[in-house]
Amino acid sequence: MEPFTNIRALIIDMDGVLWHGNQAITGLTDFFQTLRSQNIRFILATNNASLTPTQYVSKLAKMGVTVTEDEILTSGIATALYLSQHENPATTKVYVLGEEGASEPLSKLGFTLTGLYEINSSKTPNQGADIVVCGKDQTLTWDKLATATLNIRAGAKFIGTNADTTLPTEHGITHGNGAILAALQVATGVEPTIIGKPEPIIYQQAMALLGTDASETIAIGDRLETDILGAVRTGIRSLMVLTGVSTEEDLKNSDYQPTWVMTDIRDVTAALKNLAH
Repeated sequence: MEPFTNIRALIIDMDGVLWHGNQAITGLTDFFQTLRSQNIRFILATNNASLTPTQYVSKLAKMGVTVTEDEILTSGIATALYLSQHENPATTKVYVLGEEGASEPLSKLGFTLTGLYEINSSKTPNQGADIVVCGKDQTLTWDKLATATLNIRAGAKFIGTNADTTLPTEHGITHGNGAILAALQVATGVEPTIIGKPEPIIYQQAMALLGTDASETIAIGDRLETDILGAVRTGIRSLMVLTGVSTEEDLKNSDYQPTWVMTDIRDVTAALKNLAH
């Protein structure tokens, strides 16, 4: 295994790495205290677009960890940044199937958000969305799915904040945003454009925020097909922990591998403490 050296910054996944649902993984506070004491910069980069940075700051505070909003990058934020670089927010309407973490970044950048059953028709030719953004939504309803479907079938671009098919929670592994995307794809025949991991976009945005390059940045995650594959595609080293979705058995059948594999963040903390500065 490659030596654990030249690590100036971390891009850290959250679900399955730092917690399961609302239950912190053992060693969480020591992990962050070590990052601060070692002056290792980090971005918490998650494919989960349901929460806002403010909500993530609050969630971590309840677990005894202090972070700033600038240290959080969700696939919802990454999606809004990506769309603002490709569309004019002032003239673009977006229907969001998702929660506040997906809608708030779009609103902040000036996009107009449409509501339920606002679609283009002969009677309402200019009501529909130009883009449908789909993120994890625990308030998912038939009407939300129908509105997204109707807009996509009417020609709206179809964007997925992420394609995680499952989500580790305190109850076990349940369905993720990829399952919602699959339903919409079957209903419309349109394949979504994905912004989150394993696409390099969110990792590239994180490195820009960190001010670091690929040689000194590593990604920490629990899922081979998103966190680790995203790092491979971005050209950065990766560390997989075994507290989330992917297992050691999965590694045996994978065409790509993380640079390191550790049991949990306690092992990561111990490795970081041994870094030579």
